[in-house]
Amino acid sequence: MKQEIIISGFGGQGVLSMGKILAYSGLMEDKEVTWMPAYGPEQRGGTANVTVIVSDDRISSPILSKYDIAIVLNQPSLDKFLPKIKPGGILIYDSYGIINPPQRDDINVYCINAMDKAAEMKNSKVFNMIILGGLLQVCPVVSDKGVEKALFKTLPERHHGLIPLNMEAIKAGREIITKL
Repeated sequence: MKQEIIISGFGGQGVLSMGKILAYSGLMEDKEVTWMPAYGPEQRGGTANVTVIVSDDRISSPILSKYDIAIVLNQPSLDKFLPKIKPGGILIYDSYGIINPPQRDDINVYCINAMDKAAEMKNSKVFNMIILGGLLQVCPVVSDKGVEKALFKTLPERHHGLIPLNMEAIKAGREIITKL
């Protein structure tokens, strides 16, 4: 198994941390991983993306031009990465940031209303974990147990009390993702 994933959106949406947690989850499960972030000079509001590769075998290069899975959280990301999804690949998007829905019939398209769910949970900071839950429902790259271990590894100790909320958000994301 090898999944080449791009996650992209505005800074402040948790794009880079989602990729980091996904990469650490792979490490916790003894998989080969790469995590390669890219972002503009703006920390919040500018575009950010991260490429994550999770594989059972060695990874030859972290540089990709095509992706198995694209998670896009805003229109500029959709416009940029939609053509770079391999035929038969997966697109996951949050409808909140998308004006023109994707138009491709050779990929599997999923919508997740994570922004609405985060508001319902009364915590906008779990937005990215809801998205991650949707990804894991569609393509179980890593297990929930691996994600939980990764959260303990990546979050500062003072935030470990938030891990149950993050795991609840992942469960919620699994439940609300829909195939179009």
